[in-house]
Amino acid sequence: MSTVDVVDETFLVVPPARVAAEFADPDSWTRYWPDLTLRVMTDRGAQGFRWTVSGALVGSMEVWLEAVLDGTVLHYYLRADPADGQGRPSPLPPRRAMAEISRRQRAAKALALRLKDLLEEGRPPGEPPRGPAQPSVAGQ
Repeated sequence: MSTVDVVDETFLVVPPARVAAEFADPDSWTRYWPDLTLRVMTDRGAQGFRWTVSGALVGSMEVWLEAVLDGTVLHYYLRADPADGQGRPSPLPPRRAMAEISRRQRAAKALALRLKDLLEEGRPPGEPPRGPAQPSVAGQ
């Protein structure tokens, strides 16, 4: 079991492909996770990405983008251990592990909320998404 195990979900009122575009650019990875080095393990296009993680942590990270109603549920998973000086996993004592988990949880939610603000372009809660009209699920 990984020392750092973070799961987060956030609903964004934009299509999955638009959210995926934010994660497709490797330059964005260093902005989102400056202490991690990511290597794509699986590119699922509009459904997200899975990476191997090295740097401050060693493990895996995933962004799964699920189309729901008129938007996307951004599912975020990070499962990793802190790295020692040689890039090998080095589990932390319980108190330090809990502090690291909490820090990574807050960072994951902050990233999701920044993306929500950016991609929803100031859409007030309860209003339809901006841009072209979305097909109605009820009309199918």
